[in-house]
Amino acid sequence: MYNIKSKIAEEFISDSEIRDTMAYARENKDNIELIRTILSKAREGKGITHREAALLLECDNVDIINEIYDIAKEIKHKFYGNRIVMFAPLYLSNYCVNGCVYCPYHLKNKNIRRKKLSQEEIRQEVIALQDMGHKRLALEAGEHPVENPIEYILESIKTIYSIKHKNGAIRRVNVNIAATTVENYRKLRDAGIGTYILFQETYNKENYEALHPTGPKSNYAYHTEAMDRAMEGGIDDVGIGVLFGLETYRYDFIGLLMHAEHLEATYGVGPHTISVPRLCMADDIDTADFKNAVPDDIFFRIVAIIRIAVPYTGMIISTRESEKSRARLLELGISQISGGSRTSVGGYVKPEDESENSAQFDVADHRTLDEVVGWLLDLDHIPSFCTACYREGRTGDRFMSLLKSGQIANCCLPNALLTLREYVDDYASPEVKEKAMAMIQRLLQTIPNEKARATADKYLKAIDEGQRDFRF
Repeated sequence: MYNIKSKIAEEFISDSEIRDTMAYARENKDNIELIRTILSKAREGKGITHREAALLLECDNVDIINEIYDIAKEIKHKFYGNRIVMFAPLYLSNYCVNGCVYCPYHLKNKNIRRKKLSQEEIRQEVIALQDMGHKRLALEAGEHPVENPIEYILESIKTIYSIKHKNGAIRRVNVNIAATTVENYRKLRDAGIGTYILFQETYNKENYEALHPTGPKSNYAYHTEAMDRAMEGGIDDVGIGVLFGLETYRYDFIGLLMHAEHLEATYGVGPHTISVPRLCMADDIDTADFKNAVPDDIFFRIVAIIRIAVPYTGMIISTRESEKSRARLLELGISQISGGSRTSVGGYVKPEDESENSAQFDVADHRTLDEVVGWLLDLDHIPSFCTACYREGRTGDRFMSLLKSGQIANCCLPNALLTLREYVDDYASPEVKEKAMAMIQRLLQTIPNEKARATADKYLKAIDEGQRDFRF
C-alpha cells in the first residue's frame, strides 16, 4: 500500500499508486475546468501533488501547455530570480563492479580505459578547475569496494578543500556516489560535503532490476532508500533524479515527485536539487537500444511541471543537453548548470582523454566556462558561483524555510554579484568582463535593502582591491 511516510521503498514509491495516477491523468486530460483549478493552485507557488502534476503532463491542450510554461517561468523567477549557479563534475574513478546496461562503466565493458586518480592527480585536476573559475564541484565515481572505498572518497574531499591556487578555491564539494550505509553518510557529512546526490535511474522496480542485473546496485530497495539513510546520517541536503529514457517518462516523472513528497513529509525537508538527465550516447551504449527516449517537447514540459510541483528545489541540467536545449530549459525552471565539463577521468588536465575511452557519456555542449558565462550574460542570467548558504549553515530545513518565505533573496542577489565579480577579476576574458561589469553595476542598484546594497557595494570595491570571499 502507498504510505508517503514509510521508509520502505515499495511503500513510498508504490507501483499501484503510480499506475492509478497515470490512469487518473488519462481519464481527466480533457477536463479543462479541473486543470485550470490545478493551475490556479500552482500560481500560488506552494507546489502541487504528484497526481495533479501528472494530469498537467498528460494534457495536450496547446493553451494549457503555454500556461504551464508561463507559470513555471513565474515560479522560477520568484524563487531563484535570474541567477544560475555554476558547477563542474569531477570524475575520480571509472572502476565499477555493477552491470548497469545503460552505463559504459559497467563491469563487462572491456573497451573503456579504466582509470583512478591519485591524490596528486586530483590536485592537478582541481587546479585546472580553479583556473577556469569554478568554486563548486560534483564528485563522481563508479562503485568499487576495492578501488573506490569510502576512505578514498573522504581523502579526495580533504585534498580538494585543501587546494588554494592563486585566488582559486573550491568552496563546496557535492558528492554523487553509490548508495551506502548510515555510518558512511555520517563520514561524508563530517567531511563537509555540500549535497549528497544519487539518481534513482528509474522507479519501476521490475525495469530497474532488468537494467541492473548484477552488482550491489541491483538491490532496488537499498538504492531507493538511500536518501532516508543519508538523512539519518545527518546529511540534510540531498539531490535526486532519474535518467529519462530508461522507463516511460510518465512513470518516472510520477515516481520522482513521489520521492520528493516522501522526503518532505518524512523529514520536513524536500530535495535540495532535482536533476533531469536524458539518456545519451556513450562508448558501447546506443540510445537506439532504448525505446523510451524523450523528445524535446515532452522534456520541456517535464522540466516546467517539476518546477511547478516542487518550486523550492534547485533544478540541474548537465552538458548532456545542447546549447539550444539548455537555453530553453533555463527559462522553464533550471537553476544550476555545468560549464566547461569533462566526463572523463583526468579530462581537465588532459582533455584528449575524452577520446581515450574513459568518459561516462558524450557531451553535447563543448563550450568553455568563459563562453558559457558570456552566453548566460547575453541571455540576462546572472552566472553565480555562490556557496554562501552551505558555508553559513543555511542547509536543510533552515535553507528551505528561508527559501519558501522569500527571505533568502536578501542574500542571493548580493552573493551572486560578489562571486561574479570575483570571476570577472580573476578569470574572465575582456569581452565577458565588460558584459559582467555592466550587469553588476545595473543590478547592484536593484538590491531592495539599502543597508545590504551599501554593504555589497563596499565588498565589490574590496574585491577590486584584491580581497576575496565576501558573503551575506
